[in-house]
Amino acid sequence: MLFNSIQFLIFFIVVTLAYFCLSWRGRWMLLLAASCYFYMVFKPVFILILFATIVIDYYAGIWIAQTKDQKQKKLLLIISLISNIGILCFFKYYDFLENSFNNLMESIGFHPMIPHLERVIPRPILAWMVDNAGHILLPIGLSFHTFQAMSYTIEVYRGNQAPERNFGIYALYVMFYPQLVAGPIERPQNMLYQFHSYFKYDFEKVKSGLMQMAFGFFKKLVIADRLSMVVDHAYLAPSDQNGLTLVTAMVFYSFQIYCDFSGYSDIAIGAARVMGFTLMDNFRSPYESKSVAEFWGRWHISLSSWFRDYLYIPLGGNRKGEFNKYRNQFIVFLVSGLWHGPFWQFVIWGALHGTYQVTASLRDKWLKNAGISIPNNAIVRTFNVLMTFILVTLTWVFFRNNITKSVIIFKQITTLSLSDKINTPFNHVEMWFCVFLIVFLLVKEHYCQHIPTKNTTVFVLLFITILSLVYFLGVVIKNQFIYFQF
Repeated sequence: MLFNSIQFLIFFIVVTLAYFCLSWRGRWMLLLAASCYFYMVFKPVFILILFATIVIDYYAGIWIAQTKDQKQKKLLLIISLISNIGILCFFKYYDFLENSFNNLMESIGFHPMIPHLERVIPRPILAWMVDNAGHILLPIGLSFHTFQAMSYTIEVYRGNQAPERNFGIYALYVMFYPQLVAGPIERPQNMLYQFHSYFKYDFEKVKSGLMQMAFGFFKKLVIADRLSMVVDHAYLAPSDQNGLTLVTAMVFYSFQIYCDFSGYSDIAIGAARVMGFTLMDNFRSPYESKSVAEFWGRWHISLSSWFRDYLYIPLGGNRKGEFNKYRNQFIVFLVSGLWHGPFWQFVIWGALHGTYQVTASLRDKWLKNAGISIPNNAIVRTFNVLMTFILVTLTWVFFRNNITKSVIIFKQITTLSLSDKINTPFNHVEMWFCVFLIVFLLVKEHYCQHIPTKNTTVFVLLFITILSLVYFLGVVIKNQFIYFQF
């Protein structure tokens, strides 16, 4: 179910009103049933995959806590992780591995070694797993709820979280509809106790949640989907576009993906807050970052912190020498790239960010050893923000396009000249309106992270104003959120 649909609006109103009419037991049962329905709207059969992982991790958590032998604990954790990662890899990476590995084998004179699915899976089962082209269908949000489930068993293993004995509550932890398909990727310490709580109706939380939802819709429908029309037009056939058009598309895509994804997070966080739940922040004005490292502390925070806690630190973090630190940083970004998709373009995207991180660390070390101190004034800070934005924007080209198109885009950009005219489906007024929206977003997020809602009269006026702007200015084409594909 898409957030930007009338179906979701009706769903949200009905579920929320019913939620406040029920006891604690009725509430979690309602939310679990509603979350199942929310997920099954996309493709009903895939809920069986989600249910299988829930059962495995639920019992794994209990057995890990009950077992005193450390080797058995680790074995149970490994079984849980392999189950989750195995399902994720099969649905998300089987086609990628089959094509890449078999092509490599053929290039060096060997026969393909990874069999096609038709040879290993019966046709009746295969029929609901693949599309018309024979490619495996990816259950929506699989990467998100897989990582959330893995964090549970890891935290139980570490002793930081008691196992959840109520199967329904644990299932709700994995399936909670606001953040089920695109995060934030929550930790059990933050969510499980909330599902055991009975939240009284809080008008202040309702106002705050509704306002965050409204601005999330504004980001998605008014900004992101409008910018997407320029980006899609330019990237459809980049070889036919001039340098200025492609540079404009690059900049617009940076803000499109931000407004699209942070807009989803705002709607998810706001919907949960209306009912009393607190989800973690997922974005904090990332394009104000003065370095790529800072950018990753502000962008998709739930994923960045997940990789830090469950991959970077277990690999050794920065504790085992500088070489290992740089290696670990690079590995994390490569894995992050693959997490986003089974395509080489994402590997390149991750490798570029890893290279940025390692290069910045080496630069800082050289400056320190040379005794050079960079002044921290407004000019330097502004320069660093601009450079960070440019570096991040360059990587978004690979994130948005395949390698062939990306190379063409960068090649065409080298032809940039002052005589170029932007080729877009918009007229001059509409293009300047896009620029105005970007400037408005940056100013709003710099000076007013959260829209005030304490004064009820001001809240009503602002809420109605934002919804009116969404209704009259929104691009209602039901674009799926970009991160739904991951």
